[in-house]
Amino acid sequence: MSVKTMTSEATSSNNEDRRETGLSLIVIGAMLWCFDAFVFFFLPAGIKLGQQKGFTILTGTAFLMGAVVMAIGLYLRKK
Repeated sequence: MSVKTMTSEATSSNNEDRRETGLSLIVIGAMLWCFDAFVFFFLPAGIKLGQQKGFTILTGTAFLMGAVVMAIGLYLRKK
């Protein structure tokens, strides 16, 4: 094998790893958004119990974390 062939194989392997990592991060971000929807579903019960602030903080944090993780995943896939 020549050095050029080995370099191209390493580059393609690195690209595949980056795409897989990006897809994994996108899936994790989507799971965070599903968790966020689950928390949002129980928000009316939290309002009745007087714990609206905690549910709002949890919902906002999960949404932002999901958005950031998905953006990083998309960036890695495009790169």
